[in-house]
Amino acid sequence: MPEERSILSRPSSESGSGLVPLGRGARGLRGVVERLDLASAPANGIDSYELERRLLEIGFVEGARVEILHEGFIGRDPIAVKLDDMRVALRRREADAVLIRPTETLR
Repeated sequence: MPEERSILSRPSSESGSGLVPLGRGARGLRGVVERLDLASAPANGIDSYELERRLLEIGFVEGARVEILHEGFIGRDPIAVKLDDMRVALRRREADAVLIRPTETLR
């Protein structure tokens, strides 16, 4: 029987609500964007307004379907994400601002 792996690479403070920060997911995680939570994403030189603007322009809007396709070799960063019908890459620290409701995982 194949070993199951967690969809989360790190524990989440949102786990009680069923929401998962996209940046904490592992390859194969699928879900639907619920909202952006800029307070949980580290700043790292970009202000929260600019990060929100960039994420919304890319297409991380409420109801968008996401799936983590690939992870980088070093530190599993960046991640490649299928976002509705397109593919985008972003750093995990930026993806932490995107809260999703997981729907299923690939095995």
